[in-house]
Amino acid sequence: MDLQLTDKRALVTGSTAGIGLAIARQLAAEGAEVILTGRTEARLEAARAAILAETPQARLQSVAVDFGLAADVQRLLQAVPAVDILINNVGIFEPKPFTEITDEDWLHFFEVNVLSGVRLSRHYFPQMLAQNWGRILFISSESAIQIPQEMIHYGTTKTAQLAVARGLAELTKGTNVTVNSVLPGPTASEGVQEFLGKLAAEGQTREQAEQDFFQHARPSSLLQRFSSPEEIASMVVFLSSPLASATNGTAVRVDGGTVRSIN
Repeated sequence: MDLQLTDKRALVTGSTAGIGLAIARQLAAEGAEVILTGRTEARLEAARAAILAETPQARLQSVAVDFGLAADVQRLLQAVPAVDILINNVGIFEPKPFTEITDEDWLHFFEVNVLSGVRLSRHYFPQMLAQNWGRILFISSESAIQIPQEMIHYGTTKTAQLAVARGLAELTKGTNVTVNSVLPGPTASEGVQEFLGKLAAEGQTREQAEQDFFQHARPSSLLQRFSSPEEIASMVVFLSSPLASATNGTAVRVDGGTVRSIN
């Protein structure tokens, strides 16, 4: 299927690993120009090499940026003043008991997970309206709907993303700009190994820790395994395309059936 992305320019935040890299790979394979972002030049170079190995003709740009710093985001906007597609993917997570989550933790999670997307959208959204075409996607999580007891701060930021996305979508009425959220379920991203390590009992294997995770932390999952980043990226790239023109203001689940509600 031709997703009609060859003339589009896409910025993917947090695109050196995991879901972000998978999205960047698929966008590049579809012919879009892709701006990669990550915290270090070394990681950006590795991501570039991985994409070019699969798609030698890929059109890539990269910018090192820490999305927890407003000044870094402003520098990114100066380097990349205009895009057609904005994928707000960057995010941090950490299992931590609620009583141990400090004010600093809360503020840092909001700075990275929420305000990064707000700042970028505030810049690019008016341009998209002016050209009467654009796509903004927030990569949220099933944790936005089913707040995990082991990381309430993370789930709260993911809920906030849904609110921002829906609010922006309300401002697109009658245009060819869409704003949506994608809700992955537990995904085998780079941070999963560390995450499982924190949850695992001493002496458990990774496989045992994964099994325990789905048995106790995510028992509602129908998939009963971690999704691959590529499975999430396929939905994101479709929603980024002109073919998804009738999907706007919604939260699309790629959660492996973890969320039980049907609304």
